[in-house]
Amino acid sequence: MYVAPLDDSQKRPRLPRTLDAVEVRILGSLAEKQLTTPEYYPLTLNALVAACNQKSNREPVMELSENEVQRALDRLQDEKLVWKVMGGRAVRFDHNMDALWHIDRQSKALLTLLFLRGPQTAGEMRGRSDRLHSFESVAEAESKLQEMAAHPEPLVRQLPRRPGQKEERWAHTAGGLVVEELVTESVAEAREPLSARVLRLEEQVAELSAELRALKEKLGE
Repeated sequence: MYVAPLDDSQKRPRLPRTLDAVEVRILGSLAEKQLTTPEYYPLTLNALVAACNQKSNREPVMELSENEVQRALDRLQDEKLVWKVMGGRAVRFDHNMDALWHIDRQSKALLTLLFLRGPQTAGEMRGRSDRLHSFESVAEAESKLQEMAAHPEPLVRQLPRRPGQKEERWAHTAGGLVVEELVTESVAEAREPLSARVLRLEEQVAELSAELRALKEKLGE
């Protein structure tokens, strides 16, 4: 029986849902160890917990329990982002990002850094990527990030430049909005002069008072 190929609307999206912080840390840790110490990869549960809680090259540092990591692994297995590797004396875990997201080593190296350390500039990532992939220049890392961001379902995005910042930072999209983006408006308001904020509040109070008077007149009070 002939089966028609899936069209774009029927294909599985890259990110069916937003990943939580533990899931992102697990994927970053698995990818890091795969690239830097392939002789010890895939990882046992104990090794993965240690990698997630590593003090170096992690922002923020986490203190995850074995149960927390196992529950997150179960969720990632449901999304086909992690495989359980049987055989030997212990069960091991392997990520499936390469196949599921169709990423190359360069993309994986950059995603790994973003998963493990949060938003960074292309220059910071180039300086931290030697063991993952050696980018010849910042421009090469920037070019790969731009290429990744141009994908129909991008895994990275460029953040607005912050005041006093010379370079734009990049963030992954697997965890949804970057926290700092959610407070940008509040920060901007906090920097606004007090007199301007008072004037705006007075205008809002005047508008509300006018609306209240109009409503009373309409009700015949």
